[in-house]
Amino acid sequence: MLLRPDRRDIVIIGHLTGLVLIGTGLVMFIPATLAILWGEHNEAAAFVIAGCLAILPGLLMRLRARSFRPPRWDHGMIVTAVSWLAAPFFAAIPLFLSGHYGSFLDAYFDAMSGFATAGLAVINDLDHLARSVNLWRHITHFMGGQGLILIMLSLFPAHQGAMGMYVGEGREDRILPNVVHTVRFIWQVSLAWLAVGSLALWGALLSAGMPLAEGLFHAISLFMAAFDTGGFAPTSAGIGLYHSPLTEAVITVLMVAGCLAFALHHHLWRGRWMQLWHHTEMRLLVASVAGLFTLMAVGLASSGAYTTVGELLRRGMFHLLSAHTGTGFNSIPGRLFVTQWGTLAPAAIVLAMGFGGMAGSTAGGIKLIRMAVAAKGLRQMLRASVLPRDAVTIESVHQGQRSVLHDPAIRAAYTILLLYLLLYAIGAAAGLFYGYPFTEAMFESTSAAAAVGLSVGITGPTMETGLQIVYILQMWLGRLEFVAVLSLLGFAWSTLRGRT
Repeated sequence: MLLRPDRRDIVIIGHLTGLVLIGTGLVMFIPATLAILWGEHNEAAAFVIAGCLAILPGLLMRLRARSFRPPRWDHGMIVTAVSWLAAPFFAAIPLFLSGHYGSFLDAYFDAMSGFATAGLAVINDLDHLARSVNLWRHITHFMGGQGLILIMLSLFPAHQGAMGMYVGEGREDRILPNVVHTVRFIWQVSLAWLAVGSLALWGALLSAGMPLAEGLFHAISLFMAAFDTGGFAPTSAGIGLYHSPLTEAVITVLMVAGCLAFALHHHLWRGRWMQLWHHTEMRLLVASVAGLFTLMAVGLASSGAYTTVGELLRRGMFHLLSAHTGTGFNSIPGRLFVTQWGTLAPAAIVLAMGFGGMAGSTAGGIKLIRMAVAAKGLRQMLRASVLPRDAVTIESVHQGQRSVLHDPAIRAAYTILLLYLLLYAIGAAAGLFYGYPFTEAMFESTSAAAAVGLSVGITGPTMETGLQIVYILQMWLGRLEFVAVLSLLGFAWSTLRGRT
């Protein structure tokens, strides 16, 4: 019999969701302060208004929904799913008030894209956007890349049910003995990379001729988009604005660092560099990039898009890594993917976007560990079918330590893989419904669902409202990797149809 959740369940969910909204509102005072310093008083007021609007319901929910009953795992999952719908709503308010969005839905689209580290955008006249609002777009990448739940756990660590929320954000690795210590380590690594990466980018931009203050602003913004595999750029020209191979090289390093699992960062942090060789996902990443780049090189050579090896490496490899890491930076106009790159090269980009980066990183997509587990599970099944019946077949993966694969892990990998493929297909079908060619619809759908941000021109200020809603849902589902959303749907069904 299906049991209906009682008031105590809603109290717990409301209490924890309120904490997430309070954390989101508090972060908005960072761009508000900078807006005052930069003389952008209207924008400062917008951030203060949005921050207060987020904090107020958060406080009300926390005060009215205070509960001493320990949250369960499923409560944490539901809080994560609800928070990832609610936080972009308040984050969209200063975007909408900037006057650069045609509707609040447009602003919500960009806010969801920012938090999901997708990087798809429907903003108008980005080049004249106020600096504080532009920075806020990139801050949403930094918040979403580390995780909204991680922000809450950092500000309000003394609560229970943390593991359910942590896993609900698509994270499974417990790097340190408890979740709170794991959260602190993730922020420690991220802030260290923020300092080093921003300085490296600043130096590269200065060498490209950018003024001192402008270079620092672009460096910090680009870092948050690169390390958190987001893809928002400070200007409409993207990375192509800088005409700087050095800047692209630094960004490439940051993109790859962002797609590495934080558990792997922990090993490197401890000086265990051999993990780069033993780690299953690292090996698969290298093999995947090598294979897909070969496919891309053949496609680009046959299309005649680039005539020199240097251009092939600079343009082809940069965009392949941008796709594979889930960043979505581009140094060429997106339409060139379908007008000049032929057929094989865009197909390699789509496959790279669909695969994604490592589990437990800021990247989206299916994740390399699931690809590895699915492949090893298939190999185990084939070996079992040809070996004697009493033979034992064992497959394992290495993520810091070697783990033997069991049937539940293999089934879970296949389930998530199939759900992602279904999500990619649904978005492509929506694009076909609105009259776009299959190749373009599939490219854009994969980019949205895998939280990448590369676009062939479908996403923009004039895109259809229905397609916009589909992409928002894809970014939400893809970023949370389905489990938290399915928990929310189950909770809603139990509330409507369950019995007390």
